[in-house]
Amino acid sequence: MSWETQSAFWKGRRVFLTGHTGFKGSWLAHWLLMLGAEVRGFSLAPESGQVPDGFKPLFEELGLGARLDHLIGDVRDEETLKRSLRAFNPEVVLHLAAQPLVRASYQNPVETYATNVMGTAHLLNACRSVADLRSIVVVSSDKCYENREQLWAYREIDPMGGHDPYSSSKGCAELVTSAFRDSYFPTERADEHGVSISSARAGNVIGGGDWSEDRLIPDAMRSMLAGSPLEIRNPRAVRPWQHVLEPLQGYLKLAYKGAEDPALFSKGWNFGPVDGDALPVGDLADRLAAKMHGKFSWKTAAESGPHEAQLLALDSTAARALLDWKPALCLQGMMDFTASWYSCRSLEQRVEMVSGQITQYTRRLKL
Repeated sequence: MSWETQSAFWKGRRVFLTGHTGFKGSWLAHWLLMLGAEVRGFSLAPESGQVPDGFKPLFEELGLGARLDHLIGDVRDEETLKRSLRAFNPEVVLHLAAQPLVRASYQNPVETYATNVMGTAHLLNACRSVADLRSIVVVSSDKCYENREQLWAYREIDPMGGHDPYSSSKGCAELVTSAFRDSYFPTERADEHGVSISSARAGNVIGGGDWSEDRLIPDAMRSMLAGSPLEIRNPRAVRPWQHVLEPLQGYLKLAYKGAEDPALFSKGWNFGPVDGDALPVGDLADRLAAKMHGKFSWKTAAESGPHEAQLLALDSTAARALLDWKPALCLQGMMDFTASWYSCRSLEQRVEMVSGQITQYTRRLKL
């Protein structure tokens, strides 16, 4: 199925997007608007506490508040979420709202579970009474799997788990999604209800406009702007790095194909990079320093902090074979896209670069 055909699916489509004020959500909202979708966003207000002077949260830089149906809300507030969903009557729901940080989950475990687990349950329960709904994509994480520090990549059939509150909350969210699918939208009755509920598990995403706390690229850029080296806790920890557009391509394809054939696509899917793009944290930091012409440097932190997995890798064979999904950016392209955005000196250049990178990326999808 060509990318042009999939792009046409989104024109005029009503899309309910949670977490639209975050890093990934802002990129996805901008892309959906470029495709001609009608978007209602439901999320907390964009966070500005970690954004350096001279920048704003990506949501604000892109002017998304005036370009879509922008609602401030919390997925832990079930009644407000339910009213917003039913009033909009979406055809597609993309659920990105989450507490996304491992270390923050150690500090606020109950809040993490409330958002990531009960927030997902609230959303799926509300979706049961949406008349025109055709496809739901719940965005999860590579950390949803029971991590055994194994050398081979995790497949969709591997058990859910997690050693820290964040990881286990994502495993729980996957179980909630599976239970709602089997209970209310079973695949064997897809011809009757016509709704797909799928989940998407992606790796560590990078890209322009991310200012989240405790992530490699944002921390590196803040350190560079402050003129000090970045302290990295676990430089040998291996992560499946990918540009933010790679999993977003997967979410869009999954929502589209789920709407077309819910019986086939209503399940969990991995969206990970090619094997060579799974690198130790320190190696990626070195590549970033080279792209920033030595303006950025790093050193190993004296303390490693709480437990985090040392090795993570995803097997994306199913997405490649059945969704016709594959990464469109090599490691160098991913780094070029990311470093170019952070090198922009003006707001106008950064906004143009987001649109330009999406356009460049979709051209690669057509090759």
